[in-house]
Amino acid sequence: MTDIDEDRADALFHALSDRTRRDILRRVLAGEHSVTALAENYDMSFAAVQKHVAVLERAGLLVKRRSGRQQLASGDVTAVRSVTAMLADIEQIWRGRIARVDDLLADPDTE
Repeated sequence: MTDIDEDRADALFHALSDRTRRDILRRVLAGEHSVTALAENYDMSFAAVQKHVAVLERAGLLVKRRSGRQQLASGDVTAVRSVTAMLADIEQIWRGRIARVDDLLADPDTE
C-alpha cells in the first residue's frame, strides 16, 4: 500500500471506530437525512453529532449537500466497499499464514 492508501485506511477505520458514527453511517446508507434529523436520534448535542458527521465526511464515507437551510447527508457505498476490500486483503494475508502453518504441521519432514 502507498502512503496515500495508508492515510485513507487510517481515516476510514478511525471513522468506523466509534459506535455513534457507525450508526449514523447505517442511517445515511439507508437514505438521505438532514443533520438535524440525525441529531434527534442521539442523546448528545447537535454540535457533537455535527462533529461525528464531519469525521465520516472527511473519511469519504458520507457526502453532505445543502438544500436551502438544511444540510443533507447520504452514505457513499463506494467508500464502504473500499473498506470491505481492505479487510478482504488482510483476510487473504491471514489465510495464507494459516495455510503455511497447516502445511508445516502436515509435513513431518519440515524442520
